[in-house]
Amino acid sequence: MLMLIVVLMLNVWAIPAEDILSPNINILVELEKIKSMEKRMESVEAEMEQLRTENTAQAKKVEALHGIMNDRKIKMDELTAQNEAQAKELRALYGTMNDTKIIMDELKKQLEASKVAFSASLLSSHGPQSSLQTLVYKHIFLNTGNAYDPNTGIFTAPMRGVYVFRVFSKAYGNRDKAVVAGLFKNDQHIFSTYARQEGGFISSSNGVSLLLEKGDRVYVNLYSGNWIFDNEHHHSTFSGHMLFPM
Repeated sequence: MLMLIVVLMLNVWAIPAEDILSPNINILVELEKIKSMEKRMESVEAEMEQLRTENTAQAKKVEALHGIMNDRKIKMDELTAQNEAQAKELRALYGTMNDTKIIMDELKKQLEASKVAFSASLLSSHGPQSSLQTLVYKHIFLNTGNAYDPNTGIFTAPMRGVYVFRVFSKAYGNRDKAVVAGLFKNDQHIFSTYARQEGGFISSSNGVSLLLEKGDRVYVNLYSGNWIFDNEHHHSTFSGHMLFPM
């Protein structure tokens, strides 16, 4: 109401004195106009207040949405960090598995290489001769790993390890000659099989375990002046196998 009176006074002051006295001025009409203006202003103020309220609500929604987005970003960052950590663990696990596979493959190769065994017989008699003779055991019972050469009678170690060798020698007894065959490693005498008697079959055997380096050669020599017997019944044999690699 106070505003109405003020507006009325302003309007009255704005009207010249002679107009107030003029019969054309209707104060009631002017008051009505002022009331109408005041209502419009109140309506505008109400609309502005509603807009402020709506803006405040929208701002709260935006703030809440920003909070949600921020929370989601934090969660996404956490998930990204977890994924990166898991990826790192997987890479490390893959590296470990790859290293394990390499080791397993190497062990498998070593296991395959360590499968070394042979056994052979002479098939025929030899001697006596005037010098050492390398005996060639031609009949192959077994030659796993192909380390024994039936053309030369020489076993060549395929890898460093401990090997076992056996030599069985047989012949007819004779007072002038004996059964004397020796195992050699790289031209070094290791052991002998020896037997002598005047009549009947005689036999001798011996064995040894040796640490061999890769490429070491092992073979049997018949000593000069002596002999050894064999035929299709395989009386005289040379055998060997790897115990374990080193």
